[in-house]
Amino acid sequence: MIYAAGVDVGSTQTKAVIMDGSRRIRARALVDTGANVARAAERAFEAVLQEAGLRREDIAFVVGTGYGRFKVTFGDAQITEISCHARGASFVFPGTRTVIDMGGQDAKGIRVAPGGEVVDFVMNDKCAAGTGRFLANAAEVLGLPLDAIGEISLAGKNPVRLSTVCTVFVESDILAYLGQGKRVEDILAGVHKAIAARTVSLVRRVGIEPEVTFTGGVSRNIGMVRALEEKLGLHLNVSPDSHYMGAIGAALFALERAESGVLSRR
Repeated sequence: MIYAAGVDVGSTQTKAVIMDGSRRIRARALVDTGANVARAAERAFEAVLQEAGLRREDIAFVVGTGYGRFKVTFGDAQITEISCHARGASFVFPGTRTVIDMGGQDAKGIRVAPGGEVVDFVMNDKCAAGTGRFLANAAEVLGLPLDAIGEISLAGKNPVRLSTVCTVFVESDILAYLGQGKRVEDILAGVHKAIAARTVSLVRRVGIEPEVTFTGGVSRNIGMVRALEEKLGLHLNVSPDSHYMGAIGAALFALERAESGVLSRR
């Protein structure tokens, strides 16, 4: 059996996936990236090997992806997260034609061909507005756990309107609404709606074609899923593995490289 791995080093978290020759995911691992990017890649790889019950020498090929892909020093190749998310999304949801990826520091829109190839893409990587960092700031101001705000936002009946989706100014906007006596759930509903509007505007630059698959860490936020669906007027594909989609795509690329290497030696 051939095994291959994908390691996706994100700004906030690092994900690793091991896949076998039958295209089955054998193990997943998730660690906080922290300040030492190279060490985060190592820790994620060590964790996924332990989860799979495999040794390093059992892995035929490793592909690094994500913003820290060149810090995957044990990797055999590096492939951009754009290509890996497109490939992973098409593997999990074969009908995918558009990918919305929202991570800790950036947001991307990717148009995908039937085979999983990238047709076009756009990304917001110069500003944290409309990303996981924006949501984390909102949660911090409100004194709430980040993983709770999506569910709370669904209870909002009268979403507030944010004057900006700038991460720097979100605190003043939220404090102003709290001072006016606005309910927390209405503030959070407004936060999610504002991010959804900004994200959809970004993705429309490459064209939005169903099926739309939502990937990245923010895809675990049910409030963000619902806000995007409402703004798009479409159902979003969201998998339990959506957070790992970049690593899944990287593992698929790695498996192909491993298999081509085996064939070339025959």
